[in-house]
Amino acid sequence: MKPLVPALLGLGLVLALAGCGLGAGPAPTAVSVLVTREFGARVVRAVPRPKVSGQETVMSLLLRNFPVTTRYGGGFVESIAGLSGGHEGGHPVDWFYYVNGVQAPKGAASTDVHPGDHIWWDRHDWSETDEVPAVVGSYPEPFLNGIEGKRLPVQVACSSEAGAACREVTRRLQADGVPAAVSALGSGGGSEILRVLVGPWRQLSADSGAEPIQRGPRASGVYAKFSGNGSDLVLLGADGQQTSLKGLDAGLVAATRASEQAPTWVVTGTNRAGVQLAAADFDAESLDDHFAVAVVQSAAGLVPLPATAASIESMPYLKGTG
Repeated sequence: MKPLVPALLGLGLVLALAGCGLGAGPAPTAVSVLVTREFGARVVRAVPRPKVSGQETVMSLLLRNFPVTTRYGGGFVESIAGLSGGHEGGHPVDWFYYVNGVQAPKGAASTDVHPGDHIWWDRHDWSETDEVPAVVGSYPEPFLNGIEGKRLPVQVACSSEAGAACREVTRRLQADGVPAAVSALGSGGGSEILRVLVGPWRQLSADSGAEPIQRGPRASGVYAKFSGNGSDLVLLGADGQQTSLKGLDAGLVAATRASEQAPTWVVTGTNRAGVQLAAADFDAESLDDHFAVAVVQSAAGLVPLPATAASIESMPYLKGTG
């Protein structure tokens, strides 16, 4: 069993180590708060213009705008809008939070809110992992406003087969106000550079930022991986159930993060066609409120991840692939 305090920090259960009072600084502007459940599948409440007063923390902003209950003397969140953590269907569920698509490394009372921050609370099953270090559903964050109030340089690193997909991803970032440099895959980066890797998985898999995806959610927080030489995409459920998309053109848009480094995003697929499918869904409308997405065969084949039985059943051409 994990020690109590590290486990709670890992779960995002917002230890109030510094209290939840306000600082004396100016109130952050252009902030939004989203509360969802089941990996973003169900919106509890979205507040595009929350009430703010002075320098907010993630905790104080939550308390100001939602009914919240706490336990252990106010040490961490028990419920938001009447929805509690605990167990559901025999699986552990709890609240986690993300700022600009990045799971914060400390408690909500110790995390300041900066201008433009998109704060996302989600209650979900953590049977497979209690760490999802980065998600794509806050796009164009973190590219637009950065991490912890610091905007980072963006690098689109493309494999030799990325072609049109590379140009499409770059164009979409620039259209959303994000200056993005383009480089060849393997040309290097840095701990404070947001990288978007574009190309078939067999060409991305050796990159140190992308490699954890192949080891599953416990290593990367991404509920998908590729089989063998990258020719088949395997979708994972929150309970670890696998659906292999054998012989299909399939793409993946996902993000992960190692330690304190900037997140690494991947726009990848089983082949060149799969990468192009992923690039076509590299936008706010497609990624909104999703932890990661798989794209299969056509624009109508977007599967939010983790995969659910309902999402698989809704797409006839996926039946029988598991």
